[in-house]
Amino acid sequence: MVQHHEISGAEQRHMDSMKNQISKYGLIDPVTDDAVGVFQNEELAVLYQELVDRGNVSLEEALHVGGYIEELDIGDLEEAIEESAHSDITRAYENLERGSRNHLRAFVGQIENLGIVYEAQLMPQEAVDAIVNTATERGGKSRGKRRGGH
Repeated sequence: MVQHHEISGAEQRHMDSMKNQISKYGLIDPVTDDAVGVFQNEELAVLYQELVDRGNVSLEEALHVGGYIEELDIGDLEEAIEESAHSDITRAYENLERGSRNHLRAFVGQIENLGIVYEAQLMPQEAVDAIVNTATERGGKSRGKRRGGH
């Protein structure tokens, strides 16, 4: 099972990967302040605070917040992949999406270890089930069924 420090390390690698793409293509980095919880986008700032408040309620709620974030990321990345015009950026997005699927598996696994059935929050339940019912992905390849359905 993926632990918190493994997810946070993966997230930092994802940020570094995207920063490299921003530099490569001479884009303006939207991150102007690396402080935790600081966003230029007001909607993201509000969402961040809502999710922090929600996650502070309990361990169970914090795990559900983790699942929510991964579902949100997967949707955003699928949209970004469709709009991408550069194969290297598409590949970076696909790697990020694979990471988000793995993280979703980890959060759902922890929730289910508490004896709670995870209900999709943003994605269709069938899509979440398809992800969590397959093994952790490495190098872009799924390794088959992980466990039975819900």
